[in-house]
Amino acid sequence: MSDRSAQEIWEVALGELQVQVSKPNYRTWLEKTVGLSHQDNQFVIGVPNTFIAEYLSKNQRCLIEKTLIGLTHHDVDIVFQVNGREPSQPTNHSSQERVPATKQISSRRFNSKYTFDSFVVGSCNRLAHAAAREVAASPGHSYNPLFIYGGVGLGKTHLLQAIGQEAIASNLQVIYVSAERFTSEFITSLQERQTEEFNHKYRSVDLLLIDDIQFIAGKEQTQEIFFHTFNELHNSNRQIAVTSNSLPQTISSLENRLRSRLEWGLIVDIQPPAFETRLAILQAKAEREGANVASEVLEFLAQQIQQNIRELEGYLNRAIALARLTRALLTPELAAQALKNIADKESAWNSVTPDQVIAAVTDSFQLAPLDLKSRKRDKETALARQMAIYLIKQETNCSLTRIGQELGGRNHSTITHAYEKVADEINTNPYLQRKLSEIQQSLHHQPRKRNNKLP
Repeated sequence: MSDRSAQEIWEVALGELQVQVSKPNYRTWLEKTVGLSHQDNQFVIGVPNTFIAEYLSKNQRCLIEKTLIGLTHHDVDIVFQVNGREPSQPTNHSSQERVPATKQISSRRFNSKYTFDSFVVGSCNRLAHAAAREVAASPGHSYNPLFIYGGVGLGKTHLLQAIGQEAIASNLQVIYVSAERFTSEFITSLQERQTEEFNHKYRSVDLLLIDDIQFIAGKEQTQEIFFHTFNELHNSNRQIAVTSNSLPQTISSLENRLRSRLEWGLIVDIQPPAFETRLAILQAKAEREGANVASEVLEFLAQQIQQNIRELEGYLNRAIALARLTRALLTPELAAQALKNIADKESAWNSVTPDQVIAAVTDSFQLAPLDLKSRKRDKETALARQMAIYLIKQETNCSLTRIGQELGGRNHSTITHAYEKVADEINTNPYLQRKLSEIQQSLHHQPRKRNNKLP
């Protein structure tokens, strides 16, 4: 098969893997991989660095093999190749110097597919789309702040990134960041006594775009710094746009003064798409993929998912791939076959529990599970606790609040800081790399009970 075929196969495989592993796990280990070649039974997967190659080989090989075998219908020998997937930097130094540092950093966080042109407009999102367009065209003057709320997978992030990418094209300085990352960077600035640098970074931009703003609720210092950042930007007519899973007044533990400011501008919601909009989304997706998909197939797929656009597009990817790989006509029956047992696979591969992670970590560090749940702060116990937090976030669907409960009732900010600390150090600290690989290997080779219920 050609390299293009390998790329297509792997893109579909990633769609399947995304629903079989936790979101943090996918982002850390799989998101930056690429299908390079597929010849005979060998499938070469490009990875950014040797650590990711080692992790995937030891801990995810079986899952990846099963996924690829399901797509290709024959045995697969996987090879992980370090290929530096990130795009090369511009060689024109004069033009590079003219680009502000903030713009360079923020632009790398954007998904190039999340543009206004690729956003399908329907009755469910028409107002949000129009408002986002207006903000992108006249930042700081139309609706400031813009507050977009709605459920998971409905397009909030798409619109936020579309605003940012259009602003960057107009040579404006933009920061796009999740509220979780904003919080983590603020905590780091406090620890390293670099709050002035933090303030300069976030208060010197033309547009500040924050995803999942509800995350800062209950974090007093983070809300304080965001409050003053908001005031600084708003008073100088610079744009703020945020997304949330709910209205400002329904976000618990959000300070009243901050809630009031978030309500100053325009609040718009995105509802689950109606059947006609889902059908239009699938038609647009098929056109982008260069696939000729019959209307009855698109209608069948549009009926399968009603609440989540990302899953809807993933279903289409899988159906198209199966038709291409088997050289068969894509019919509703073939589409149904392509979607078969996805839910079963997801539940089968997401069976790791927090107790199992804690047990694997304490075995590795030669500690007792109660040590991690206690108030002990010696260096070894603290590191083991941080590793447990990181791995529970990676391997399970537990919320940060639930992780805190599992580890002795620790608060949200403590859990966030521990997770971010390990995530930031793991690619540069050989000891952490070895420990992680050791614990992961133990975790994935131990006998598991499915659907365990924790006390």
